[in-house]
Amino acid sequence: MVNMNRLPVSERAKILGLMVEGMSIRAISRVTGASKNTIAKLLMDVGTACSKYQDTHLRNLQCQRLQLDEIWSFVGMKDKNVPQELKNTPGIGDTWTWTAIDADTKLIVSYMVGDRTRYAANMFCHDLAKRIAGRVQLTSDGLAVYRDAVLGAFGDRVDFAQLVKTYSDAPKSPERKYSPVEFVCATKTPVSGDPDRRHISTSYVERQNLTMRMSMRRFTRLTNGFSKKVENHIHALSLYFMHYNFAHIHQALRVTPAMEAGVTDHVWSLEEIAALAD
Repeated sequence: MVNMNRLPVSERAKILGLMVEGMSIRAISRVTGASKNTIAKLLMDVGTACSKYQDTHLRNLQCQRLQLDEIWSFVGMKDKNVPQELKNTPGIGDTWTWTAIDADTKLIVSYMVGDRTRYAANMFCHDLAKRIAGRVQLTSDGLAVYRDAVLGAFGDRVDFAQLVKTYSDAPKSPERKYSPVEFVCATKTPVSGDPDRRHISTSYVERQNLTMRMSMRRFTRLTNGFSKKVENHIHALSLYFMHYNFAHIHQALRVTPAMEAGVTDHVWSLEEIAALAD
């Protein structure tokens, strides 16, 4: 097995590349020969560095249209399986990742891991508001806690609307047991300001959440690939968003989201991301 302290940057970059491609820690260990502890330590160090870098540099952004959503996962076990003595213990059970994407640059402006409460919504929206320079149009799904959270964070410098989607509750056949429910309609509901109805949409953030599910083993449904510790869950997200924002060339933009937003002037390599931990 390989010791992380002796790993050159190129080897760290290789491991990080496998992580962002969705491989589990055990699979990476088998492929590279690095120990699971080495890989977990690398994830912790780089994840912490990525979080700090994005928190510092994703500021004073000139966003015009934001889309908000939250995606479910779990840590350790699902809520229904949490024993009574561990109920309401932070970091165990159902976990939600709140995300905000710039509809024009596709930059993930802010993200947060927590529950799905009013308190979490307030924390997320206040962090988001501090990163935006001017007035912005914002669209969320129909979650009720967004209303007070968005207005409390942005005040009068937001044109806010919610997109409420309705799905069929008809029973599924056995063949469609794991298929998505049937979409019925979407209702655009202005909440404050004067949102442009043409841009009331959550399509980009929902597509980004799907990319998260496909790119991170920890988010894949109906598998045993869940996070065992919430700290590692957060580190994996920090690495994923750093790679997505700074290193992944968006097919439609032909540059990275961070380049399109003016946050950086080049496509980051995995070696650069690995070196952040140094």
